[in-house]
Amino acid sequence: MATESPANIIGSLTFCPECGNLLDMAGGDDDILLCNQCSCAFRTAGVEATEVITTSSERSFQSALKSKRHLVQQSKENKQARAIIKEKCPSCGHHEMEYHTMQLRSADEGQTVFYNCKKCGYKYSVNN
Repeated sequence: MATESPANIIGSLTFCPECGNLLDMAGGDDDILLCNQCSCAFRTAGVEATEVITTSSERSFQSALKSKRHLVQQSKENKQARAIIKEKCPSCGHHEMEYHTMQLRSADEGQTVFYNCKKCGYKYSVNN
């Protein structure tokens, strides 16, 4: 027999008032809610009609990675000076270019060399 006392509703969670067990709101056609722990039964009248509205802000769920994002960003002032090589620029013919390398492909393949002309700003890359 279902008891007339309503289940305890906290936010979107429904608890058994007898034992405190979290009740499963499976959404069946029955108008009785059964506690799996103590076998108490409750009428679902008023329980299903509960509307829960939640809000959160961007700061509600802080990410450890997001909080450290400033550590990896570099400004133009902090950027390390790139190495200079005597290489002719294909665009303007200037005799010096800056370069840096990165390992973009698999470890058993060569690095990618990025060139930047100091005079005209022309950029290109070469896979070694």
